[in-house]
Amino acid sequence: MEIHGYNKTTLLDFPEHVACTVFTGHCNMRCPFCHNGDLVLLPLSQPTVPEEEFFAFLNKRKNILEGVAITGGEPTLQKDLGDFIRRIKDLGLLVKLDSNGLKPEVLQSLIDAKLVDYLAMDIKSDKEHYAQSVGIPNLDLKPLEESVNLLMQNRVPYEFRTTVMRQFHNADIFKGIADWIGGCEKYFLQSYVDSHRILRDLLPEEEKSKYPDVFEAYTPEEMKEFRDLLVSLGMKSVHVRGIAE
Repeated sequence: MEIHGYNKTTLLDFPEHVACTVFTGHCNMRCPFCHNGDLVLLPLSQPTVPEEEFFAFLNKRKNILEGVAITGGEPTLQKDLGDFIRRIKDLGLLVKLDSNGLKPEVLQSLIDAKLVDYLAMDIKSDKEHYAQSVGIPNLDLKPLEESVNLLMQNRVPYEFRTTVMRQFHNADIFKGIADWIGGCEKYFLQSYVDSHRILRDLLPEEEKSKYPDVFEAYTPEEMKEFRDLLVSLGMKSVHVRGIAE
């Protein structure tokens, strides 16, 4: 397993659980606003943590931690992800997996093997604008649609979530998202947070020019307006993460 670091304790990354967060490298999307751009574009340049070092840490903290959140990058690109999760589960810990949804077959296999206790899938945009949001021209939406349908079978607890910014999201985009995932159990809006180094900054100049120079967050009030819009469109559980409701 290619581990590029871990946070020892988090109360935010795994809902309702004290957990640690593991970061993997590589990704099959190129979202220009990604704040883990180095892990996506330059994973081999980043320090790694030996797997045995991580499990030595888990053994010491297994009576304090309740779970492990696995994120990236895109964890489903790791060929030994299933074996890695089994070792975590053998310690009696729960596992939350973050995914962009482009590898539905991996999600399916993990669910079938009962290796994940919570799944979080990013919904970057509506279908019409998805390719632009993730930096992949001619993106095939079929894998994403398969992953959405898989999660909405409710075989494991899950959430969909969107990182919201002025340059990529507006009321019409959210109407399209509601048409797509309207029957989901949980949908979270989370405000874009500016980072000193995003993926766009690492691109060649000719690639940078395809995207805005900056990405900007909406105000908390505007985020609540998007939430209210989605609720008015029939979505039953929409929340703005990090904002009191």
